[in-house]
Amino acid sequence: MNEIEKLNQVLTHLKSSFVGKDEIIDLLAISLVARENAFLLGPPGTAKSAIIRALSDCIENGKNFEYLLTRFTEPNEIFGPFDIRKLKEGELATNTEGMLPEASMVFLDEIFNANSAILNSLLMALNERIFRRGKETRKIPALMFVGASNLLPEDEALNALLDRFLIRMRCDYVDPDELEHVLLAGRKLENREQEEKPLIEPKDIIQLQQHARQVNLEAIRKPYVDLVHNLRNTGIKVSDRRAVKIQNLISASAVMCGRNEARLTDLWVLKYIWDTEEQIEILAGLVDRVIENENPEDAHPQAFFNKVPNAEELMKEVQLLVSKWESQQLSFEEQNVIKDKLRYVQTRSGWIKNPEHKEHLTAEIESLWHKMLQTV
Repeated sequence: MNEIEKLNQVLTHLKSSFVGKDEIIDLLAISLVARENAFLLGPPGTAKSAIIRALSDCIENGKNFEYLLTRFTEPNEIFGPFDIRKLKEGELATNTEGMLPEASMVFLDEIFNANSAILNSLLMALNERIFRRGKETRKIPALMFVGASNLLPEDEALNALLDRFLIRMRCDYVDPDELEHVLLAGRKLENREQEEKPLIEPKDIIQLQQHARQVNLEAIRKPYVDLVHNLRNTGIKVSDRRAVKIQNLISASAVMCGRNEARLTDLWVLKYIWDTEEQIEILAGLVDRVIENENPEDAHPQAFFNKVPNAEELMKEVQLLVSKWESQQLSFEEQNVIKDKLRYVQTRSGWIKNPEHKEHLTAEIESLWHKMLQTV
């Protein structure tokens, strides 16, 4: 069994345990293969920590480090205390046993509670996989860091921390229609502790990570550059550093599909690089337009995943956009944001099954486009 098959068995196992979380589980796999950090945004009780713990349990001989940060968390709680024996000998060394610097999987809950005492050390660990304390410097073997929070940071000082997490995912409560399946799966999960589960070794994951670095990106480089320029023009900040690192996500998507070269459909991962929740729909609309006409064969399952749209919700979106367009003087950038959102709604409206609802919604969208043309 090769490394991809092992990882896919793990993912299948996780998806059977966590109903309605396929998207998150697939994105965690992309982050793992890309060796990039992932961030989960969502309220308590949405299985954020449980999913990460279950994934860690499937890594054979791997070490998991999980911690809930508070404003008073000290470096010792994350990185380990000073080694008392060596301290007596006049040497400052950290006892990292069982702590973050030795973990293969790291989950930091309420990440934005990080205070100034641990912030710089965390930033270095997340970005460079290095732990530094005084003269002491050592490499961190972490395969992936996952952060989670109920809210996005309001303090600008914490934006640098969010920036270290390349993939961002919303983790919400499941659809009410799936609640019964959640209850059954949760019951089974409690009784699975003694069950045999699929395993993958850290060396297998490292092999996949190395494979991802060798993926040929030539075929998608120009459309990728064009898409990044488009995102920047829309007001979505994609720094040069992030643009370079996103290539790792694209490569990971190709690897998960068993390919050695990237295709246009692998750009689906750019839907998850948002900084604010308002950008989620804009990104989805822009990326979907780039890949919508591509052949789904050999594409990642999430590339063409779209939730069935609700006509009433889409109509509210259109009315909100009309209100924004008519109510104030808009900058060129703000106008582009509204247009991009309208394009996204227009794309989604094509999936509405009820002909009457679809016709009514289409008329409202065309009316707004007409108003926009008159403004130019």
